[in-house]
Amino acid sequence: MKSAAENLTPTRVKLNVEVPFDELKPNIDAAYKQVAEQIQIPGFRKGKVPSRIIDQRVGRGYVLETAINDGLNDWYQQAVAETGIRPLSRPEVEITEVPDPAATDGQLTFSVEVDVRPEVELPDYAGIKVDVEAVEASDEDVEKSLDELRSRFGTLKPVDRPSQDGDFLTIDLTATVGGEEVDSASGLSYQVGSGTMLDGLDEAVTGLSVDEEAIFETKLAGGEHAGEDAQVNVKVTAVKERELPEADDDFAQLASEFDTIAELREDLAKQAAEAKVAQQGIEARDKVLDKLVELVEVPVPETVIDEQVSAHFNPENGGHAAGEDHDTEEHRAEVKANAERAFKNEVILDAIADKEEVGVSQNELIEYLISTASQYGMDPNQFAQIMDQSGQVPMMVGEVRRRKALAVVLGQAEVTDSEGNAVDLSEFVRPATEEEPAEASEEAAAEVIPSDDPAAARF
Repeated sequence: MKSAAENLTPTRVKLNVEVPFDELKPNIDAAYKQVAEQIQIPGFRKGKVPSRIIDQRVGRGYVLETAINDGLNDWYQQAVAETGIRPLSRPEVEITEVPDPAATDGQLTFSVEVDVRPEVELPDYAGIKVDVEAVEASDEDVEKSLDELRSRFGTLKPVDRPSQDGDFLTIDLTATVGGEEVDSASGLSYQVGSGTMLDGLDEAVTGLSVDEEAIFETKLAGGEHAGEDAQVNVKVTAVKERELPEADDDFAQLASEFDTIAELREDLAKQAAEAKVAQQGIEARDKVLDKLVELVEVPVPETVIDEQVSAHFNPENGGHAAGEDHDTEEHRAEVKANAERAFKNEVILDAIADKEEVGVSQNELIEYLISTASQYGMDPNQFAQIMDQSGQVPMMVGEVRRRKALAVVLGQAEVTDSEGNAVDLSEFVRPATEEEPAEASEEAAAEVIPSDDPAAARF
């Protein structure tokens, strides 16, 4: 088989493929067997119909067509491998020549047009300069962390006063739409200011004492009347405030590994400082990526981006319904701009990963699976199995690889803060350890790291 790639644009190629008859013949033989299993001819057992009889009854042209259709994807994938292109879209095929059905020689020729990942020229990215905000852990940061830790060990006690922000309430709710009751619930627990239930609830309950009621307008968030405007009556049946334990040595021993409150405060100060460095690291990482996008010209395949935008607004393809996601011209422009930026990020970071020969270990993938699963509130093993079954693991490997590539560039960047001080981000960009993750099941991610992600579409 011969194949050649013709560049139509920086993001679209045309593959010209020639398949000689001797490479087509195994597919023709398989097609005869396939047709023999599908037809019944008196005097012949199923699957044992001779080729000459099939030619008489069905026609050699049909067999040849079957052979070509069955082999087309394999020849296309072979052409992709030979030419080294990286397809992004579904291929468009045109068959330009087929062997004479009556002959035993000739060749099959076809062409394929497909969008591909463009090749980019990387600049010298060593020593990229970025500025970040100067940050320093303060006493207020330490006190805030200490108060958050104390709140975990706090106790709730009833109070005889109007409710205020941060209080914990027990409430009864009754919702009506058009004067008709559609839902009700009793004994619900709610923290004032959390905003976790209904829009307008915080304003309605603030200032209410036990046995007092209020009515507010809102949109229902769930049930068969979800999205409808409703009147909600809320009654407060209990008001409680959190009583925090004293910040003393006894509390330090209860809530931490330390014996004294001074040691605990010192550790919280260290954590606050590390958090500030991470904050600077995130800012520097984003600015380094912005610089790379400025420095590298990345052609964008319009058809691929347009398909992503359409999918975003198409609920049948897992996107958002138009009414839910404000399908306006301005919003489509925003989604398109985000898709184009994401595409450029991927192309640039993939090119850097190739240049730096960045790989992904199984431990790194497992750590990423655990982190992503926690964001969705899922068990890591279950999440890993779902990703594997849905063919999403190569995508996740690519994401980890791009993150590592960006860390390489960030590790070589010159980062200074707004006060002119050099910022040390060595801890922020240090490579992941090769130790086994404590909560990971290696079976869940075993044999799911491919050697490459060809992104080749099937016919």
